[in-house]
Amino acid sequence: MRRFAVALLSVASVLVAQAPPLTLPEASPRATVSQTVGLTDIDVSYHRPAVNGRKIWGGLVPYGQVWRAGANENTVVTFSNPVRVGGTPLPAGRYGLHMLPTATAWTVIFSSQSHGWGSYSYDAKEDVARVPVTPVPAEPTERLAYTFDDPSDKGVTLSLRWEKLRVPIPIAVDSKAVVVQSLREQLRGLHQFYPEAWSGAAGWCVRNDVNLDEAMTWVDRSLAMRESFTALRTKAALLDKKGDAAGAEALRAKALAKATEVEVNQLGYTLLGQKKVDEAITLFQRNVKDHPDSWNAYDSLAEAYALKGDKTQAAANYRKALDKVKQEDQRTRIQRELDKLK
Repeated sequence: MRRFAVALLSVASVLVAQAPPLTLPEASPRATVSQTVGLTDIDVSYHRPAVNGRKIWGGLVPYGQVWRAGANENTVVTFSNPVRVGGTPLPAGRYGLHMLPTATAWTVIFSSQSHGWGSYSYDAKEDVARVPVTPVPAEPTERLAYTFDDPSDKGVTLSLRWEKLRVPIPIAVDSKAVVVQSLREQLRGLHQFYPEAWSGAAGWCVRNDVNLDEAMTWVDRSLAMRESFTALRTKAALLDKKGDAAGAEALRAKALAKATEVEVNQLGYTLLGQKKVDEAITLFQRNVKDHPDSWNAYDSLAEAYALKGDKTQAAANYRKALDKVKQEDQRTRIQRELDKLK
């Protein structure tokens, strides 16, 4: 009996020693925020302490000391592509984010060490970039938060918000360079076997006025695989940018001869978006002539005439579209357009 009791005691001791920790809520809960700028992903992982009635700046967060910019582990920011932070270049990567606050200006620190606990093991020799910023007054925020403000395709402002302060960190991205490099990489993969990929990549460069010489080689690669309306018009646009107006016009004429009803229609709407209404009408008239049984061709021509203010021609073409269309939802829409012209 005594041996049994000793055995039970031994088992109990082992169970107590090996008891796993319970999962409980953290006083400063973990949070993540993300923003995509062009093709660049920016992620911030941090913990959110509360004000809880305490003096934060110059109190809980002392001035003149490096701070983890959050709670628990150091805050981590990740960039999928190179960026510029406050004008300072920063390679793609994962960084420990620290801050050096003062009563006026602050320094934002990006460290190559992203696995530290707080800033206790922070080492200035591991700094990749130091960026001066100026905090500004802000609406009260009980729990520390990071937000992405005013995003565009060229950049975004990462803001730390806590108590009654906002710390803005401007991040700029050369999105055009990032996209061009991405296109190069994509065209090394499965996309290289499809003419649409080569012309699509060249078309993006034309629309964004970047990498035009390489774009010409891409569209030529597409045309060597298959001549298409899109590729021919893309090369025409490139020739226009190089000052070859005659060559561009010849290619546009060649492209139009190959165009489908849908392609002509899309081009017409592109012209409408550019306020080139008469040119769009000419294209839509061509579609009506080439596809006399298409309700959509008449519908598009009617819309162009309506934009021009020619109610008579708009109504005539809407009626032709109504005569040919079968879908009830389209019939209802076209009749509504006709009613507007009365």
